[in-house]
Amino acid sequence: GKRRGVPKPLVVRSSAGSDVCKGQGMTAPLPLKVAQQATAHETTYNQVARTSNEVAGRLAARLSSDTQGEVLFSAADKGRYATDASIYQSMPTGVFVPRSSADVALALEICRDLGVPIVARGGGTSQCGQTVGAGLVIDHSKYVRNILAVDVAERTAVVEPGLVLDHLNANLKKHGLWYPVDVSTSAQATLGGMAGNNSCGSRSIAYGNMVHNVRGAQAWTSDGTLLTLADYASSSGKSRELGNCVRALAEQLAPDIHARWPKVLRRVGGYNLDIFDNQSERPYTTDDSVNLAHLLVGSEGTLALTKNLTLQLSELPRAKVLGVVNFPTFYAAMDAAQHIVKLGGGLSAVELVDRTMIELSLQNPAFAPTVRTALLGQPDAILLVEFSGASKADLLPKMRQLVELMGELGLPGSVVEMTEDAPQKNLWEVRKAGLNIMMSLKGDGKPVSFIEDCAVPLEHLAEYTDALTEVFQRHGSKGTWYAHASVGTLHVRPILDMRREGASKMRAIAEEASELVHKFKGAYSGEHGDGLC
Repeated sequence: GKRRGVPKPLVVRSSAGSDVCKGQGMTAPLPLKVAQQATAHETTYNQVARTSNEVAGRLAARLSSDTQGEVLFSAADKGRYATDASIYQSMPTGVFVPRSSADVALALEICRDLGVPIVARGGGTSQCGQTVGAGLVIDHSKYVRNILAVDVAERTAVVEPGLVLDHLNANLKKHGLWYPVDVSTSAQATLGGMAGNNSCGSRSIAYGNMVHNVRGAQAWTSDGTLLTLADYASSSGKSRELGNCVRALAEQLAPDIHARWPKVLRRVGGYNLDIFDNQSERPYTTDDSVNLAHLLVGSEGTLALTKNLTLQLSELPRAKVLGVVNFPTFYAAMDAAQHIVKLGGGLSAVELVDRTMIELSLQNPAFAPTVRTALLGQPDAILLVEFSGASKADLLPKMRQLVELMGELGLPGSVVEMTEDAPQKNLWEVRKAGLNIMMSLKGDGKPVSFIEDCAVPLEHLAEYTDALTEVFQRHGSKGTWYAHASVGTLHVRPILDMRREGASKMRAIAEEASELVHKFKGAYSGEHGDGLC
C-alpha cells in the first residue's frame, strides 16, 4: 500500500488531462531543482525512518517539504529537547522550529494527519516537565517571537508566543509600561509558555497571575480551527459554542467546585472552569465579565496551540522602597507574612530568603557583599518587603508602618531600610538567582524539585511549613525554602541523594506533602503547573 508522507514520483498533468509519471511519456526532463528536492525529501524520510520509525520518517519528510521551518530529528537534537529545567526526561519524536505562524499551522495539520501529538515549547524553563514529551516538540522561541502591536493608550500588546518576557519589557520601557508578571526566568521565559503555565512572579500580590493580565488570544484547536478568544458576552461562532460548553460543565460541577476548589490566589493546576463562578482570591476580571482566553491560560498546551496573545500592560513603577525584615526563626517569618500583607496600598512583594540561601550567598564572592547589607546579626530567615508607587515620598510612610508592625510583633529593630535604587536592585538580583544559588549546595544530596510550588492560605503558612519540616526530618532530609511568602507559595526543595535512596524518599515525601496541602485547604500547584507530575 501507499505510505503517506513518503515523497511519490512527481506527477504532471498533460494537456489531454491524463497523469503522466516521470520517465513515462515525458519528452523533457524535470527541472534540476525539482529533482533535487524530491531526492532530498526521500533522503530525509530514509534517514529518520532508519534511526527512529516509519511515522517519524513521514513526519520529517512532510515537514521538510511543506514548511519553511527547521526540521531537527537527529539523536543529538532530540536529546537536547528531551529535557527542560525540570527533573524529567522524555525523548521526543522530533523537533520542529517554525519560521512563522503559518509554519505552525502546517505542522499542526501534518501531525493531525499522522496521529502525532504536539508538545509546544518556549524557553524550556518549566519545573514540572510541561515542555518534554513523546511527540513533536514545536519550539517557538527562535522565530515566532514578534511584537505584533502595542496600544499605549489602551495599555495592551499583541505578541507571538515565542517572545521572551525581558525582550517585551525592554521594548515597552520607552512608553513607561511593562508586563508585570515578572518571573525570575524573565531572560528566558516566553509569553506563550507563561500563558500555558499561568505564571505568576514575585509581584503577583500587586498584579495577579498571568490569567489576570491576558486580554485575548488566537489559538488553533486540534482540528485546525483558528479561534479568537476574548469577552464571552460578545463572542460568536465556535468560540461562543466553546464558552457555552464550558459554562454548562461548570454549572454541572458547581457543588464540587464550591466544596473543593482552593480559595487561594495561587492555584494554577487543572483548568480554569471557575471563570463563570470565580473561586480565586482575586477575580479574573475587574468587571466580573468572562473572558474565554482565560480557559487557555494554565492549560499547558492541552486545549489549543497559541497563535498570539493580547496582554494587559501596566505602568512602570516610578519609585520603590525595600524593607528587609530579619527574623530569629523561620517560623516567625512565616507567621508574620499574614500580617505584613495587610499593610496594603503600594505593597508589591513579600519574598522569603531562608538561612540556607543566606549562607550559600555569603560563600559566593559575587553575592556576599550585597547580602551583608541586608543582614542584622545571623537571622534564620529574611523577608524582602517592597512598596511601589509614584514617588519615594509617598512610600516612606509605608516603610514606617512596616517598622511599627514588626515592633508590635515583638521584633523591634529588625528592619533594614533600603530607599536608594542601587541597593534594592542588587538585592533583587540575588533573590532572582535563588535557584542557581540553591543548586550550588555542596555534597551528594541536592535540592530536588517535585513539591516546590504548593500554596496554602497565609493564615496556615507557618503551620504548613512547620509540619512539612517534620516530614523532611522523618525521611532524613531537610528543606531549602525561598520565594513568595506574600501569597503562601514557597519554593521548597528537599535535599536528597538521588543516586541512593532519593527516589523512594521522594515518593513518600510527595504523598505526605499532598496530605498537608489538602489539610490546610491549599493548592498542589501554586505556580509551576501540573506537567508530568
